[in-house]
Amino acid sequence: MKILYLETSSKNCSVAISDNEKLLCLTEEVSENYKQSESLHTFVEWALEGAGISLKDIEAISLGKGPGSYTGLRIGSSSAKGFCYGLKVPLVAVNSLETMIEPFLGQNYDYIVPLIDARRMEVYTAVYDGKTGNEISGTEAKILDETSFEEFKDKKIVFVGDGAKKAKEILQLPNADYNENVYPSAQYLIKKTLEKIDKKEFEDIAYFEPFYLKDFHGVKKKKSED
Repeated sequence: MKILYLETSSKNCSVAISDNEKLLCLTEEVSENYKQSESLHTFVEWALEGAGISLKDIEAISLGKGPGSYTGLRIGSSSAKGFCYGLKVPLVAVNSLETMIEPFLGQNYDYIVPLIDARRMEVYTAVYDGKTGNEISGTEAKILDETSFEEFKDKKIVFVGDGAKKAKEILQLPNADYNENVYPSAQYLIKKTLEKIDKKEFEDIAYFEPFYLKDFHGVKKKKSED
């Protein structure tokens, strides 16, 4: 099964193609000024060319659904829906934070904590088991202060993502490591996507919305699908 993966939630505009679990091509670029609108479709073309296939060969679309950049998520979601409608293929959506932990699994960390930089001292975060990758605490928008994550102070923990820089400046955790040069990447959507396809956990394309985590419109809906 050939799958196209889009990850646009951060400064990393990232496109990948796989044949089942085998990565065929990865095209991505980290840019300070968020180039998704101008780069995404070019990257898709390059990835298809690199994989040696055409768009009509794609059998599913996978999207990193956020949390992250509001504009980046809108662009990724709109593109993913467009591909799904045009190709008549299903949509799979994966939490973008989950793509950040895979390189660190099995590296003797008790916990892996992705931190996506939001505004001021805020980050989007969740906590994952360092061995299994299982979610320990769910995705949230968190204001960092000196007491944040202190329940893990006796554990070996790594903070990953562009929010790790401000975490390093304020957190008081002697056993913590920090790696700020980590962004969500389409290549790490593969494993979770295949699991969801196996369980037939597809999105309703007409009603799908990215995982913004915060309400950008100032008006809360009375009923939420999330």
